[in-house]
Amino acid sequence: MNLSIASTARLNNGVKIPLLGLGTWKSSEGSEADNAVKWALEAGYRHVDTAAIYGNERSVGKAVRESGLPREQVFITTKLWNADQKNARKALEWSLKRLDTSYADLYLIHWPQTGTRNAAWKELETLQREGLCRAIGVSNYTVRHLQELETQGSAPAVNQVEFSPFLNQQELLDYCTRKKIVVEAYSPLTRGEKLKDARITRIAQAHTKTNAQVLIRWSLQNGMVVLPKSSRKERIAENAGVFDFKLAPEEMKALDCLNENFRTCWNPGEID
Repeated sequence: MNLSIASTARLNNGVKIPLLGLGTWKSSEGSEADNAVKWALEAGYRHVDTAAIYGNERSVGKAVRESGLPREQVFITTKLWNADQKNARKALEWSLKRLDTSYADLYLIHWPQTGTRNAAWKELETLQREGLCRAIGVSNYTVRHLQELETQGSAPAVNQVEFSPFLNQQELLDYCTRKKIVVEAYSPLTRGEKLKDARITRIAQAHTKTNAQVLIRWSLQNGMVVLPKSSRKERIAENAGVFDFKLAPEEMKALDCLNENFRTCWNPGEID
């Protein structure tokens, strides 16, 4: 698996998505989010993940514009918040206005909200046909939610979920792989809570890499798009330094065995 920072996955509608993206959750509107995106693009990232609920779409859009990169070279994801699922069109239009762009590369239903998610999906299909988003998908969907969605129409291009060796959702990953749904891993670094685990440290030292780089590489070698979040310039660059080494099969297996269903976010399995 010869990967580079320019590597992409092909979504089920043919759109290409960069494998490495910058997560921006909790990057505040203004200089924090603006600088994080600017530094990521300077480091070679070409994928930025935001959401209406993050409150930083204006800063994300500003940083992309001021980067000097052509818009089509930067993959922008944003998301439909729960309270807006009854009016997805208006929500996306407002997101695009804040981002100051005519389209999103990927638009996701942020959570499988009971009672509104299926109608929202139908609306996303329409928005995609109209060109307001190049691809559509979901976030935080379990296998059960995806099976329900199968009966509604087209398959999502992406399912963005919390994923790390400590929350190794293998059944979900296998299901998405079979259905040609790309899995995006958010909180791949466990928000730092498991980052210093000695078992990761041993693998990192063997490669002269950091623990964070090992976790990011693990996600990539499992075939996922990965979205590490940082607002520090040196960490953003560090998180991109994962393409000059490869984890051995026995190292991958050791990391696979760390699962303890450890979540840093809500559990979508509790949503009907």
